[in-house]
Amino acid sequence: MNTTIMLFLIQDGITNGAIYALLGLALVLVFAVTRVILIPQGEFVTYGALTYASLSSGQMPGTAKLAVAMGIAAFAFDLYVARKALHWQRLVRSLALNVVLPALVLGATYWAASVRAPAGVNVVLSLVIVAAIGLSLYRIAFQPLAHTSVLVLLIAAVGCHLALQGLGLLFFGAEGQRGPTLLDASATLGPLRFTGQGLAVYGITVAFIVGLWLFFGLTLYGKALRATAVNRLGARLVGIRTTLSGQIAFLLASVIGALSGILIVPITTLYYDTGFLIGLKGFIAAIIGGLISYPLTAIAALMVGIIESFSSFYASNFKEVIVFMLLVPILLLRSLLAPAAVEDEKD
Repeated sequence: MNTTIMLFLIQDGITNGAIYALLGLALVLVFAVTRVILIPQGEFVTYGALTYASLSSGQMPGTAKLAVAMGIAAFAFDLYVARKALHWQRLVRSLALNVVLPALVLGATYWAASVRAPAGVNVVLSLVIVAAIGLSLYRIAFQPLAHTSVLVLLIAAVGCHLALQGLGLLFFGAEGQRGPTLLDASATLGPLRFTGQGLAVYGITVAFIVGLWLFFGLTLYGKALRATAVNRLGARLVGIRTTLSGQIAFLLASVIGALSGILIVPITTLYYDTGFLIGLKGFIAAIIGGLISYPLTAIAALMVGIIESFSSFYASNFKEVIVFMLLVPILLLRSLLAPAAVEDEKD
C-alpha cells in the first residue's frame, strides 16, 4: 500500500458509493412514503442495465413486453375497482398511462433494436420501460396492500423480487452483458485518471441529488410526498392523494434504479441476479441513515463504497462479508439508543 494505490482505492470507492447513494436515496424515499422496503430495487438496476445493453447490441429486450403485460394488468385492476361507479376520466387516464404508453414504447423498442439506435435513444427507452414496470408493480402488488402492516408489505416485496428475478433470467439468460460507455472523454489529476464513464457517474449522481432536493423543496408534488412521509393519515385529511404519492415514489425509485444500472453496465459485467447484491449495499446505506435521513444515507453510501474498495484490496474473498458486517454495530447501536417498548398489559 502506498499513496498512489490508496488514491486509486478511494476513487473506486467513491464511484461505487455514488451508485449506492442513488439506490439508498430511492429506498428511503419509497419507505418514507409507502412503508415498503423495496427489495425489488435491485431488479430495477438489472432491468435498466440489461435493457440498455440488449438494445445497444441490437437485441429486443423482453422487459418492453413485460411493461405492456403489467400495464394491462394494472388497467384491469383499475377497471375492477371502478366497476360500481365508472369515472370515465380516470379510466381514460389509466388506459393511456398503463396500456397506450407501454404499447408505444414497445413499438419504439422494436425500431431501436432493428436499426441499432444511438446510445441516447437506448438510455431513454430503457428508463421509460423500467419506469412503466415500476408504476405497474405498485398498482398490482402494493397499492391494494397500502393499509396493511409493514410485515405484509415486506412479504409482498420479497415475492416481487423473486418473480422479477426469475423473469430476468427468462428475458436475458444466464450470460452476463456489458453496454457501451456514455462518455468517451477522460481527464487526469496527478496519478489519477478519470474515465468518461466515471465522470458521468459523478455528474449524474450530483445532478440527481440536487434535482431531488429541488423537487421536494419547490414543487407541489414534492411537498405532497413530504407530507405523506410525515403523516399519511394527516395528508389524506388535507386532500393529498396518498395513492398518487405512492405512484410518484415508485416511479422515482424505478428511474433511479434503471439509471444506476445504465451507469454500472459499461464498467462491469452484469447478470440477471447481480442487481440484488448492488441493491443490498444501497440498503445498508439506507439502514445507516435510519430509513429517514437523505444526507446521512448519501454519506453512508460513500463510506460503504470506500470500505468495499479497501476490503477488495486487503481481503478480496471477504469483501462482501466485511461490507455486510457493517450492519451489526449499526443495528446494535440503534437498538441500545431506541426507547424501550412497553407491552400492553392483558387481563
